[in-house]
This record gives sequence, C-alpha cells and structure tokens, in this order.
Amino acid sequence: MSAPAPAPATRADVARSVLFAIVFYGGTIGAVLLAPVMALLGPRVILWWGTDWLLFHGWCARVLLRIERRVEGVIPDRPVLYAAKHQSMYETIELAAMLGSPAVLVKRELARIPAWGWAAKRWGVIPVDREGSAAALREMLRAGRAAIDGGRALLIFPEGTRVPTGETPPLRSGFAGLYRMLAVDVVPIALDAGRLWPRRSFVKRAGVVTFRFGETVPAGLPRRVAEARVHAAINALENDAEKPA
Repeated sequence: MSAPAPAPATRADVARSVLFAIVFYGGTIGAVLLAPVMALLGPRVILWWGTDWLLFHGWCARVLLRIERRVEGVIPDRPVLYAAKHQSMYETIELAAMLGSPAVLVKRELARIPAWGWAAKRWGVIPVDREGSAAALREMLRAGRAAIDGGRALLIFPEGTRVPTGETPPLRSGFAGLYRMLAVDVVPIALDAGRLWPRRSFVKRAGVVTFRFGETVPAGLPRRVAEARVHAAINALENDAEKPA
C-alpha cells in the first residue's frame, strides 16, 4: 500500500526547501560548468562525475528536505528497460542513482543546452524527439541498443512528462517503439514522489517516497498487452490510494 497523504506544508518545510535550493542548486551550478571538462577526459570520468552529482542530490533530499525512500519489489541485476511513473524531479535523479546510472531517455530540449547537453550525452543521456521524426527515432534506438549491449539498463518515463498525483495518462508511443525494436524485458516502477514534491511547487514536504518495482513484462508481447501491463503497474500506487481503507 502507498504511504498516507502528507500533512500540509509547514514553516519548517518552507525553510528546508529554501536551504535545499541554496545548497543543491548552488552545487549543481559548479557541477554543470565542469561537466564538459570532465566529458573531455573520457567516458569513465564523466560517468563518475555524474554519479557523484546524483549522490549529492540524494544527500540533499535526505538531510536537508528529510525525504527518505522506501523500495518495494526486486531490482534486477541485468540490463532491462525500466519504465517509471513521473511526478517530480525527485525520481528522475533518485532512480538514476538507485539503478546504477542507467542510460536515461530525456526530452530533446535538455540535450540541446550548450556544452552541458553534449556532456550529458557523453554520460549516457538519450534525447527523445517528441515530434517523432524517423531520423531521431533511429538515433534513439541506436543509442538504446548500444546501452543494452554494453550492459547498461535504460530508464524511460513513458508518460512523457510530469503528471500530478492521481493522474494516469496513456503511455507515449515512444515506449512501444523501444519495447518492440530492442526486444528487451521491461520492469515497471510505481512511485508517489508527487505527494511530497508536488509538480511546479517550490515547497517540498518531509516524508517517505515509495518506489514499487513491479513484475517483469517480458519481451515479445503484443503492443497492447505490454502497454496495458506497464500502464497498470506504474499506476499501482494511484490505484491503491483509490481503494477504501
């Protein structure tokens, strides 16, 4: 079952959020400015640099915001396609750290940021073209295949954007393309980070975020079957919340 709804934000939550913004974003500026230099030193160096930044975020969330995480289910020890619910910035960074720095699929605009975007792609970020051009799709599939063949998992947020707690939009078409062309198992991830880290809200609340790893969806299923199973699994915590106590 998902955790109970948090209490309204307090003055302490506001103060912690201000401190988090100063420390985390202040440190991130330095990390971003140095990222292109680290990328020039080679793949191992930029991977190490990026992983340290992920861990820095986790420390800031735990110590400054008092946000802890709870993991339910089994995290595979092999390269798979992770498909996660998307409610906040928190899970995009926390999952990348938790899953051992997988190659993360992100919207193309982020990969176009001067200097940083190049470094991010060297780290393993895979741009996603929401317009769905054929060339962009081929490049995405090529990068995804290279990651899997290199022993690295993939992380995708198949809803395409952050959604408020309780909303369950359909999966974007890009997920089906990856699933079919890469012929890889999918592990869906439900989470409830939006309760504590609301979309488009500066104030974060202390509490526990649940990450629920669902049953593996094997490669090779018909598209509708795979999408239905993944959609239900990533929304498992939303479905729990709707059940009477």
